[in-house]
Amino acid sequence: MIDRLRQIANSAPAPLVKSLGLQVVSATRGEVTLTLPVVPHVVHSQGVLCGQAIMAAMDFAMVLAVAANDEGNYRPMTTVQLQASFLRGVPAESGEVKLVARALRAGSRLIYGEILLTTPDGKLAAHGTTTYAFVPDRSTPAST
Repeated sequence: MIDRLRQIANSAPAPLVKSLGLQVVSATRGEVTLTLPVVPHVVHSQGVLCGQAIMAAMDFAMVLAVAANDEGNYRPMTTVQLQASFLRGVPAESGEVKLVARALRAGSRLIYGEILLTTPDGKLAAHGTTTYAFVPDRSTPAST
């Protein structure tokens, strides 16, 4: 499954998300662990990882967790809700942070999850909750 998730990570996201350099580290059913490099283009003028990069990383981490919940199969989906609490700044010299995204409950149309972002020393830096909606497959004609 991890190879399939890495394929999704290399092909599915928008160029902005690809520019974050997210790496899939591990995966189990409904859970994925990624790393996010803390590099100059994601650090703001105060010398910490910017919230916009954190939100984009959380959003895509959850996409992969949803796929991991379905044995690595990607289904088109859209973000309905993504909320984050920023608990501590991540200094520019941190190297990388870890994101753990978990699918908590999946229905036929909606899936709920959470994402934890931790610093290299294991401290929680941000916590996110999400709701995603599966999007109907547009490649098949709708019945009339």
